[in-house]
Amino acid sequence: METSTRTGRPHVTARTAAVWAVLRRELERTRRELTVLDVGGGTGGFAVPLAEAGHTVTVIDSSPDALASLTRRAAEAGVAGRVRAVQGDGDALASLVEPGSADLILCHSVLEVVDEPAGVVAAIAAALRPGGAASVLVASRAAAILGRAVNGHLKAAAALVTDPAGRAGPRDTLLRRYDAAGAGDLLTAAGLQVEETHGVRVIADLLPAAVLEEDPQAVLELELELSARPPFRDVASQLHLFARRP
Repeated sequence: METSTRTGRPHVTARTAAVWAVLRRELERTRRELTVLDVGGGTGGFAVPLAEAGHTVTVIDSSPDALASLTRRAAEAGVAGRVRAVQGDGDALASLVEPGSADLILCHSVLEVVDEPAGVVAAIAAALRPGGAASVLVASRAAAILGRAVNGHLKAAAALVTDPAGRAGPRDTLLRRYDAAGAGDLLTAAGLQVEETHGVRVIADLLPAAVLEEDPQAVLELELELSARPPFRDVASQLHLFARRP
């Protein structure tokens, strides 16, 4: 695991390893201070480590409580000057961000809950500078189907298979789920070029807590090894797409 030199807290776990691996490569490629936008960034799980790495991060989130926690977290890490909190939701992104102003945009666990995902992705594409990149994390339909089936919720699993949006019914907390092709098509339609697709939480959500605690490094390494390999990638709990504005 990587550890913050200022806070002593780990940045990477098996549940975030695949995403951080892609982000690290982008940071190493650019080797300069980036203007980062984190849509739905909450309490700063990604924003604060990015600020610690020398980047300027704006977090947009609808929850004032989450943004308050973000502000405290950034202050504790000594990067309050690099982190800005803006209250707003993903559907309002176009009105909150200047066009062509960001080098890197994170949109994690947002497209499942907004009213108009295509509009949000279009706003992300518009907010990126040419050559800028988007890190998009979405819920996987396949994982939800298997999870419900294994737990004996066969009707919900069947609903997930046939529902156009990948919902398990009216009580489902998510508005939609994706497969790799569908998520890729959404980004491509907005003019972004998908460069990488990985599975996130391929095995991390399947293992007992005792196994995770016994050898977390081995779990992390296996998670990374499987993240880009179909069919394992495609049954992960989430799908991570990394796309660039030409």
